[in-house]
Amino acid sequence: MREKVLTFEEALAEVLAHCRAVERSDRVETVALKEAAGRVLAANVVADRDQPPFDRSTRDGYALRAEDVSGTLSVVGTVRAGQRWDGRTLAAGESVEIMTGAALPAGANAVVMVEHVTADDRMLRVEDGRQLYAGENVVPRGAEAKEGDVVLPVGRGLAAAEIAVAASCGVGRVEVFRKSSVAIVATGDELVELDATMDGWQIRNSNSYALEALVHAAGGVAQRTEIARDTVECLRVRIDAGRNANLLLLTGGVSMGKYDLVEHVLSELGAEFFFTGALIQPGKPIVFGRLPRVGDAGQWTYFFGLPGNPVSTQVCFHLFVAPMVWALGGRSALGPQFVEARLTDAVRGGARVTRFLPAALTGAWDGVSVRVIGWQGSGDVAGNARGNCYVVLPANVAAFAAGETVRVLLR
Repeated sequence: MREKVLTFEEALAEVLAHCRAVERSDRVETVALKEAAGRVLAANVVADRDQPPFDRSTRDGYALRAEDVSGTLSVVGTVRAGQRWDGRTLAAGESVEIMTGAALPAGANAVVMVEHVTADDRMLRVEDGRQLYAGENVVPRGAEAKEGDVVLPVGRGLAAAEIAVAASCGVGRVEVFRKSSVAIVATGDELVELDATMDGWQIRNSNSYALEALVHAAGGVAQRTEIARDTVECLRVRIDAGRNANLLLLTGGVSMGKYDLVEHVLSELGAEFFFTGALIQPGKPIVFGRLPRVGDAGQWTYFFGLPGNPVSTQVCFHLFVAPMVWALGGRSALGPQFVEARLTDAVRGGARVTRFLPAALTGAWDGVSVRVIGWQGSGDVAGNARGNCYVVLPANVAAFAAGETVRVLLR
């Protein structure tokens, strides 16, 4: 097998190109809107009427004609949210007391806020010098959406904001894509399950639990297999067990050691490799490719071979795996999420690879700052857990000063 090691930018572009090429799943189901949080739309949500369906007041105050704002006006009635003004069209010099969310009376074109007037049940006077323009404190009918407009497109993930939109259109059930299935295979003779009796040289299988949590957070369904031991035969059995999932994740066994057999077994099974490493730290040995499915001619399963060190595994998931889980689940918005923040302390650079260091991001009123967490390398799960993001340090930069703005990978 020919090695193909890419820069970070090249590796991300390769993964995202395949994400965009993923055919939207035709596995669609209908769920109740109240159960749809975290799912991905498989059919557009369309406005069933103009939104708002009437000219709506955004303030408590008085509806009137903007050109009548000077002088004294008569108060000819009151209208509140959920009511319609049933009186005649307002004439010059007339106003109607109105509450937030109520429909404007016919003839009115603006609302003066209650704080800016002196009024009683019959008369209204706007404070001296107060100007009012037509449309002030009013949302016109159809300004948010017109009847028949697509308000939520296919591929949109559903969270509280989207669910509110669907509910406002009277949509009680939505068509969504089924969640993508992700098989997880942890490899290594040193691994034991959580309830096993351990020898001093063994470690617990934490990676598959972390990956299961990450897959769930990305909207997929995880299928953990038994641990794959460092033999060709055992690896082949475990990979065969997971190769018909939508995505296969293998952790460990992708470095250059004598017993790192994952790429060898994948090659034997007919894998196509898109890259076999990325110039990142941690995570350099990451492998990305696809396997032919068993008994499904012409169909493939994408796979990632992730490094065995836990922080490497999690960094690679956030960078490369999560976008593929999203794409396979029908989501249209792809790619890892980055922000910018100021470093609280100086950080030494000089690496020839792009580095992703566990860090703590703090958002304050006076700015967003980030602090690199002290850690002992890519096996330090405790250090990783003390952070909430990763500082991104570009390759070949000698040093990063306190106060300097850097990119941050969200997780």
